[in-house]
Amino acid sequence: MKNNFNPDKNRRSQYAVKPLVIALLILVVFVTLSLRGRYNNDDTTYALLVNTSEHDSTKSKEAFKKVYTVLMHPRCMNCHPAGDIPLQGEDSHPHTMAPRRGEDGKGLYAMKCANCHQNENTPGPHRPPGNPLWHLPPADMKMVFEGKSARELALQLVDKTKNGNKSMADLIEHAEDTLVKAGWKPAEGLELPPMSHEEFKEAWITWIENGAYAPDETD
Repeated sequence: MKNNFNPDKNRRSQYAVKPLVIALLILVVFVTLSLRGRYNNDDTTYALLVNTSEHDSTKSKEAFKKVYTVLMHPRCMNCHPAGDIPLQGEDSHPHTMAPRRGEDGKGLYAMKCANCHQNENTPGPHRPPGNPLWHLPPADMKMVFEGKSARELALQLVDKTKNGNKSMADLIEHAEDTLVKAGWKPAEGLELPPMSHEEFKEAWITWIENGAYAPDETD
């Protein structure tokens, strides 16, 4: 019986396979990085793609400055206090009845948010605004806006350990959240945010799709 084994040919085949394996590994790593967001502590960029040339940092930062004016407005900030008591009114003073956040953000003991904040706004000047989901962020994810600079708030919003484990896609979708949109349906006598919801949404998405850059502290 003839032995067809050729050690030289087998060795050449092995050498030919190795570059192919290496190339495949490089491709897998590249694809994995391309599909996964990266956080770069040097330039405080939350990159959606490896190819950051698709992002416009200036456009992103300018868009967030517009977003920031809405997030720091009483219609938003009053439900994102530094403490556990919601804020109230145009001057963002502590809620007069001193309700507490509670573990789930919906109030403590018998003083629940839904006791006063009904599904719809209560008719009359300065009566409680309403929404079926009215609440503060929960105790384990407070999402504080009060006292934050634009840079601090932008960095917080993209940090999954602080934003409710939201991805960039989740954040874009969050612009349509019913409680977010309630800010543009205030109780009688309360002012609207500084831009329309559509303008806010456009700025919000522009910020995220261009890399979700945090403004500089000097901005």
